[in-house]
Amino acid sequence: MTTERDLLITEVALRDGSHAIAHQYTVEQVAKVAKALGEAGVPYIEVSHGDGLGGSSLQYGLSHTNEMELIEAAVSVSGDSKIAVLVLPGIGTVHELKEAAKLGVKMARIGTHVTEADVAAQHLSKAKELGLETVGFLMMSHMAPVDKLVEQAKLMESYGADAVYMFDSAGALLPHQVKERVRALRQNLQVDVGFHGHNNLSLAMANTLAAIEEGAKRIDGSIRCLGAGAGNTQTEVLIAVLEHMGIRTGIDLYKIMDVAEEVIAPILQVPQEITRDNLVLGYAGVYSSFLLHAQRAAKRFNIDSRDVLIELGKRKVVGGQEDMIVDVAAELAKQRN
Repeated sequence: MTTERDLLITEVALRDGSHAIAHQYTVEQVAKVAKALGEAGVPYIEVSHGDGLGGSSLQYGLSHTNEMELIEAAVSVSGDSKIAVLVLPGIGTVHELKEAAKLGVKMARIGTHVTEADVAAQHLSKAKELGLETVGFLMMSHMAPVDKLVEQAKLMESYGADAVYMFDSAGALLPHQVKERVRALRQNLQVDVGFHGHNNLSLAMANTLAAIEEGAKRIDGSIRCLGAGAGNTQTEVLIAVLEHMGIRTGIDLYKIMDVAEEVIAPILQVPQEITRDNLVLGYAGVYSSFLLHAQRAAKRFNIDSRDVLIELGKRKVVGGQEDMIVDVAAELAKQRN
């Protein structure tokens, strides 16, 4: 294994994966995972509620453990790996960002809907002021034309982002669409471009490779696919593929395989696979973290969860509108009766 890196991998299982286990991580689990990831040479490890700092709520899902305790545990054992947090303006506040920085977090990842970069200005500025590496996210990137994506990315760059990611939050994009978007971002930004995929259409790996081919230098992965929906680009598989391509990540392939098999697998409540509901997330272009909310609402009203997801896609419901899921299910049940 070489410690030289041609691109930077962020492991998101301790944040995005929180959705898959209903935000029930314990301090012991997070510490064990973060320590093992650090020993494998993963440069960045994201730790937060699935919806970012401050996400623990009735609307987004209550955490088993205060996320600051999880962050503190991860920082204490992660070695040379840097702990990152997600902040979604409107959910997470500057106060929580400051608290995380005091605990030793080194990177702030500030996310907005793809057309709403302007709401990130305060958070990006504060993260820079706190001395954090600062990354901007444009979520649900499939919902905006390329020129709008570029416009919003340039705003995030102007607010101080050290890198800007396009998020395929629904796992709805096809490889040629990823290439077109990443190419446009690379042509118009001075900072690094990143990509975050979801595997709802079984395209996370293909889309990630498409992004890398167009010059993306920051890539998210979730070990054992532990992420919302069908998960993200599977980290241990990605490392193997990149080694085949001669692309250096600085991550030990055998060690990251062992983390997946011995540490992550026992945490999974069910195997991460492309179920019919996960597939519909990508097909309908629905935010991957809506999955459990839609399934619960469908069960409550005795309707098909796929119908709920399809309707959410038709209405272009986005992150932050989780309260609408129950309303949609109730309307569908009423129409059926």
